[in-house]
Amino acid sequence: MPYIDFVSELHKATKRDYIGRVTSDDKAECARVAKEYGYDYWDGDRKYGYGGYRYDGRWKSVAEKMADYYQLKPGQKVLDVGCGMAHLLYELTQAVPGLAVTGIDISQYALEHAKEEIRPRLQYGQAQDLPFQDKEFDLVISLTTLHNLKVFDLKKAVQEIERVSKGHSYIMVESFRNDREEVNMLYWQLTCASYYSVEEWEWLYQEWGYTGDYSFIFFE
Repeated sequence: MPYIDFVSELHKATKRDYIGRVTSDDKAECARVAKEYGYDYWDGDRKYGYGGYRYDGRWKSVAEKMADYYQLKPGQKVLDVGCGMAHLLYELTQAVPGLAVTGIDISQYALEHAKEEIRPRLQYGQAQDLPFQDKEFDLVISLTTLHNLKVFDLKKAVQEIERVSKGHSYIMVESFRNDREEVNMLYWQLTCASYYSVEEWEWLYQEWGYTGDYSFIFFE
């Protein structure tokens, strides 16, 4: 179960006003709206989520690193659990022409507003009940998604990822290493349902039989 970091530099590039997140607006109401994962979350005001999801090509380097690390080849199958607008899947198809990608997400808005080239490969569905066969995919990835599940659904989702993977998988979630990062995470989050330290995540992965790769992003 190796730790491999593909994403933290992208996360660090975004500036965040942690205190403002909880003092400027009704945080509970903002979280309620965000959890609908509709227009407001993706393209509405920043207080509800992304604040206008305009893709700038940032996932290209991540896709290239993943393709190289996992030695992806044309014809292989990749699943993204919680794909959102599927920018990473799109970039994977550019990095490895002929790669067979599938994305699944609970946000109908995100699926409908994904890049036209990738949209036919996306479908609505839940991480804890993947509609795929055992060992169907050469690589299963899930980024910034599983921490949004409560622990009973989180367990199912991790085990589902393990089930549908042929052996390669990668999970990235939000976590913390110290009190400051924990507080910042609590201030900033809108949709998170599972707040665990690095040690707790690693323990859960072992308890639930997860054998794939993983990493974390932190609110420093």
